[in-house]
Amino acid sequence: MKRQTRKKLLNHNSPWKYGVLIVTIIVMLLSALPSLFGEDAAIEVSDKAGLSVSLIELHKQLQLVGIDIKRIEQADGQTLIVLAKQAQQTQTKQLLAKLVAKPEHLTLALAPAAPSWLLSLGVAPIKLGLDLRGGVQFLLDVDLEPVYRLHGESLVDSIKQFSREQKLMGTQVRYEDDDIITLVLANSETSHQYRQFLRSQHPRWQVKQDGDGILTVSLKQTEKDLLRDLTVKQNLQTMRSRISQLGITEAVVQRQGEHRIRIELPGVQDPAAAKSVIGATASLAFYEVKPPGSVNAKILRDDSQTPVYVSRKPVLGGEHIVDARAGIGEMGGAEVNISLDSAGGKLMSAFSRDNIGHPMATSYSEYSRNAQGEVSQQTRVISIATIQSQLGNRFSITGAGDYQEAQQLALLLRAGSMTAPVTIVEERTIGPSLGAENIVNGFAALALGMAMTLVFMGFWYRRLGWVANVALIANMVILFGLLALIPGAVLTLPGIAGLVLTVGMAVDTNVLIFERIKDNLKLGRDFAHAIDRGFDSAFGTILDANFTTMITAVVLYSIGNGPIQGFALTLGLGLLTSMFTGIFASRALINWAYGRNFNRDVRV
Repeated sequence: MKRQTRKKLLNHNSPWKYGVLIVTIIVMLLSALPSLFGEDAAIEVSDKAGLSVSLIELHKQLQLVGIDIKRIEQADGQTLIVLAKQAQQTQTKQLLAKLVAKPEHLTLALAPAAPSWLLSLGVAPIKLGLDLRGGVQFLLDVDLEPVYRLHGESLVDSIKQFSREQKLMGTQVRYEDDDIITLVLANSETSHQYRQFLRSQHPRWQVKQDGDGILTVSLKQTEKDLLRDLTVKQNLQTMRSRISQLGITEAVVQRQGEHRIRIELPGVQDPAAAKSVIGATASLAFYEVKPPGSVNAKILRDDSQTPVYVSRKPVLGGEHIVDARAGIGEMGGAEVNISLDSAGGKLMSAFSRDNIGHPMATSYSEYSRNAQGEVSQQTRVISIATIQSQLGNRFSITGAGDYQEAQQLALLLRAGSMTAPVTIVEERTIGPSLGAENIVNGFAALALGMAMTLVFMGFWYRRLGWVANVALIANMVILFGLLALIPGAVLTLPGIAGLVLTVGMAVDTNVLIFERIKDNLKLGRDFAHAIDRGFDSAFGTILDANFTTMITAVVLYSIGNGPIQGFALTLGLGLLTSMFTGIFASRALINWAYGRNFNRDVRV
């Protein structure tokens, strides 16, 4: 019995592959189209702002002072005022502040200028970086010394308390400037007791013998690194919440290096207003929860605006919190482990002893300054937990949700007293006109490079040149579509440079394939077989070249920041799209046009 083998069809693509190609290009084209129309400057007025005039009257008042309004939209209580000139955005917000009851609910925004039918599909323009849109950039340095000192002073109090409890009199405990605690023992025989206490109760500290009767205690390097990371993360969280008070929807707050934070505020041209918000302070407190309707109580509200009745005086404030970290409890649920200083531990111990089985609320207060320099406070309840047993200077809060929510709560708890001071080490302001000029120049370079590439490919490769040109255009459409679709993707000026580089890489894929086809034609093969062998032989080279470049793009994105990440993002996406269009799309077009051409006298 003869064994039947399935013969491979030469230069054949299944219909579903053409369908995937067509659908992909259509979807990416729809995603990229809003970017072609751009965005208009706008002011968003929340329903909580308390607008005192009608929309018609609002339009008239703005026109009287020379504000050019494109349109005013209202939906779900939100009013969006779209401007014709971006330079009038700040002036418009200042005028609107006089027409609303709560100016803090005015938001600087950008509204897509694309037609409504296109926006109804759920697509949006590409987000532009600070160098293209204009705005303010701050580089903040986080001072970690107070954090280390706070932990050191807490340990000093704990050691002194242990000495009193064990009646180890005469021991001197000093906190040195270089984050080292020195214990001068009155009796060297007590060294073992102190070592055992520190090893069991404070394992994050390392103990060394420094002479007879002298112990030096210092934080382990791994613990210092962990504290640094937690502190910077907490400051990032605090900064993000404070930046939202500026009413900027596209703000970027990112970590830069080990202990620095970079803040980009697109559209903001007033650094003084940004500084007042960034320099705000926060505090935290624990309260006894009272029954609803209690007379001798004050009302706080949680995130869902539900009233919570608490005692007028807190049990203790956030100044007693030394540390807060998320973890997994014995039952597998998420919890937040809190460490207090000795004074806070005594207060919590006394309160919890008398209130086992009763709830305790944790409130978070944030202070900021308005344009007039007045301090305002916003307080909300972030957690309500039932006291299960008597608590000391270390206890856990459960019921905070999943592990991610517990991490969020730990960050908020550390905001009470673990906030490290930040100083602005660099400030840069980019005007909107300069950003617009960057866009024009950047895309002019992209258009020029693409046009010259299209002409060269069409002239040099003749009948295959138009395939490369179609693939190149499809590549740019897909790349712009991906930039608009990917959450968090921001196009910067170096990102445009990455787009220009992508043009060269995209045609490089086609060049490798076409040269392999020409080599096979010189060997005497007909055009159809030369195409088949050309694609197969070039695939390995293309894959190796793009893979090595992708490694560089990933490294740049991982260790870089800001503009470097923008370049790495477009470079990496460009590699993927050029592989797709150069191999898959080009093959589909060539198979459709020339896949059955068995002529041996074809010139490529």
